[in-house]
Amino acid sequence: MKIILKQDVDKLGSAGDIVEVKDGFARNYLVPTGQAIMATKANLKSFEEERKMEKVRQEKGKKEAQELADKLSRVSITTAVQVGEENKVFGSVTSQEIANQLRDQGYDIDKRKILIEDPIKALGVYDVPVKLHTDVEATVKVWVVRE
Repeated sequence: MKIILKQDVDKLGSAGDIVEVKDGFARNYLVPTGQAIMATKANLKSFEEERKMEKVRQEKGKKEAQELADKLSRVSITTAVQVGEENKVFGSVTSQEIANQLRDQGYDIDKRKILIEDPIKALGVYDVPVKLHTDVEATVKVWVVRE
C-alpha cells in the first residue's frame, strides 16, 4: 500500500515521502496515529497544495525575520550592573535581562532565542547573537557598564 508520510518516521522516511508499506502497518498504525495518509490522487493533490502553502509561509517568515535582523543589528543595549573589587560583576547578565531591554525598545524577542554561550560576568561590550529563524541570525551589541 502506498502512503504519504505527514511526519518523519524512523526507518521509513521523512515528511512528504511516498513509501510502500504493508497494508496492516498503514491501516492499523500509521494512518490512525496521524503519521501518514493514503496515497490517493486526491490526497496527493491536497498534500502538494499544503506543501506549497507551507513553503510560502516559510519564505514569508524568513523575509520578516531578515527585516527584523536588519533592525536588530543597529540596536545597542546598555546594562548597568553592580561591581565589586577589580571590576568583578555580581551575578551575570542573562538572556532574560537582554530580552526585557529589547522589549523596552519595542522588539518582542523570546529569551530562548538569545544565544549567550558563556555567562556575561565582566564589564565591556559584547556581541550577542539572536536566532530569529532557522536561517536568520542577528547580532545585538550589549554594553555592560558599572552601575
